[in-house]
This record gives sequence, C-alpha cells and structure tokens, in this order.
Amino acid sequence: MRKSLKALAALLAYPEADLVAALPEIDSVLDAERALPADQRARLRALTDLLARGDLIESQERYVALFDRTRSLSLHLFEHVHGDSRERGPAMVDLLHIYRKQGLAIADNELPDYLPLYLEYAALLDAAAGTAAIADVAHVLAPVRDRLAQRKSPYAAAFDAVLALSGATVAGTTDATPPDEADPAALDRSWEDAAVMFGPSADPTKTGSCDRATEMLRRMNA
Repeated sequence: MRKSLKALAALLAYPEADLVAALPEIDSVLDAERALPADQRARLRALTDLLARGDLIESQERYVALFDRTRSLSLHLFEHVHGDSRERGPAMVDLLHIYRKQGLAIADNELPDYLPLYLEYAALLDAAAGTAAIADVAHVLAPVRDRLAQRKSPYAAAFDAVLALSGATVAGTTDATPPDEADPAALDRSWEDAAVMFGPSADPTKTGSCDRATEMLRRMNA
C-alpha cells in the first residue's frame, strides 16, 4: 500500500514536467503493488493518460481551476474543517510536529495539511497505521470526490483510490447538481452547507469539526 499512496500523492500534486516524465513509473507501481482493484487502476490510467498526452500548461491551468480556485475542492484538509478560523494555525503546527516525528521534512512554502503531503506521511507508517491515517480524513475526502465526479473530472479516480485504501465506507454527501462555478458566492454557500467532520463516526449534531480534527491529531501523536 505504501507505494500506491506515494503514487497517488504524486498524481494529486501540481503537475510539473518531472511528474509527466514519471507517469509510466507511477502506472507500473500501481499495477505491481495491486493494492487497488483492476477497475480502479484502469480509472487512474485515464488520469495518467490525460496528463501524459495533454499540454502541460493546460494541465496546470486545469489543476489550479479545480483545486486552488474552487474552495469546495481544496486539497488542504483543514480548509474543510477550520476554514479561516483561528484554530487552523495551531492545528497546522501540531500536524507539522507529527510529520517531523516521522522524519518527514517539508519545504518552507508547503502547508502541512496539503493532501499529497498527508499521503506521503501515511506512506511512512506501517500498513495498519497508514490505513487508519487515511480513514481519519475519509469524511473530508468523500465530498471532494463527489464534487469532482459531478464535474466529470478524472481526478475523482484518485480520490476514489485513496478512499479505497482507507477501508472506510462513506455515503454520498453532496447535492446532485454542482454549484455554478462562475458564481463564487454560490460556491462558498455550497461549501458551507456541506461541512464535514474528521473520523468515520462523525456526527455534526454531537461533535464539532474542530473537535474531530483535534482528536485526529491526538491519535496521530499517540
């Protein structure tokens, strides 16, 4: 599973020339490890084919439009939990300390809640701990996966694959009709209405999202 997590982390990162060059190796790793069923590997191959055959600038623009300019699709985990609240900063610091305990160094311009970086962290753990780490964020990933699927984005396959590795069962969480991407206010309202919690047993009527994030960090620190 570790190699598959690292491959998925690479696929979810901002597309650069070195990622495009590594796409055949990523396909080979996923096929060799067989941590994912054949149908999911085939869907991931559609994503790698798109990145391999497409214009790099267009791939980068597509990535930015999806993940940087659409708040409800953010790849920063705490964006879906803390938003712009004061709790986000301390949570970032705690997560950074956890990474350092595992020997994972990050660049000064990287935020620790960036999903590809979190997958790199999970890949450093043993199988049980890595699975648990991904399961902890399954309720954050599932709504993003659903929104990507609504947009018919091939990146939905990468989120499906991460959720499959988590072993978590998460029901659909978004409306059938995607919000108007030309209307930032509509996007923000949709994002706020679909708030999610950390953990497979999250219940928004009983536990706040900040409490869920705190519990996730506590388990990771244990």
